[in-house]
Amino acid sequence: MSPTPIFLPSHEPPARPRDTALLFLARGMELLISERDGAIVLPTGAAFPDVVPAAHYLGTLDGVDCYTAPLPRDFTPPEGTTLVPARALYKRLDEVRFAIAGRALAISEWDVQHRFCGRCGQPTQLVSGERARRCPVDNTPFYPRISPAMIVLVTRGDTMLLARNSTLPEPMFSTLAGFVDAGESLEECVAREVKEEVGIEVKNIRYFGSQPWPFGRSLMVGFTAEYAGGDIQVDGKEIAEAHWFHPDHLPRVPPRLSIARHLIDAFVERVKASPPTGR
Repeated sequence: MSPTPIFLPSHEPPARPRDTALLFLARGMELLISERDGAIVLPTGAAFPDVVPAAHYLGTLDGVDCYTAPLPRDFTPPEGTTLVPARALYKRLDEVRFAIAGRALAISEWDVQHRFCGRCGQPTQLVSGERARRCPVDNTPFYPRISPAMIVLVTRGDTMLLARNSTLPEPMFSTLAGFVDAGESLEECVAREVKEEVGIEVKNIRYFGSQPWPFGRSLMVGFTAEYAGGDIQVDGKEIAEAHWFHPDHLPRVPPRLSIARHLIDAFVERVKASPPTGR
């Protein structure tokens, strides 16, 4: 079993050559890669010397420097490389590398979207010592955007509530999730989203963990909650169907990299360790 790779994030580029550095080159939600013997291979600085000077430093992966840079819309991948949707790498990269890819997508998009001030239209400048762009005229700072969202596993005894999203191309059941509204706490978001999507009330909302998620520039904040009342009534728009599932009879669920799967697996382990007396 291979050891887990170690990523040390940073925004201050080191004073050393970048020829061997890994490049996470992004065009929108796509990354530039090549494949060798079925494995994903990232380009290095030596292959793209023109890109390296303007690339943003991400940190080190097992001691190797990592950078990201946005590619122009009309970029043509060199022979042997291809642009692929980052989502397609979800099951092909380990959790650490997929997280770095997500970080790269967010930083590259921030670099593209904030090259001009949204107030006065002046070109912005990179700020030394932090991940920011600043307008030289009115000093408005622009940081990478992060949108908080909650994700929750609702339980009732030894069953859990899982729902199928109507927009997913594959039939899969997962936990409920939603973005936080302005002026709303995370716990309030949990209660509201559950009520809106499946029509039930919840109680005992507890923090579980978090996971950055690049698709939507969101930080997924995980919770558990207990059923408090009501009958399942799906909204019919975002949620196509929802049911209570026992760990012994689970439908298809998200892959292990996702926090949704972490929530599900934690509950399954708890039920198997000390199963409730009643069903």
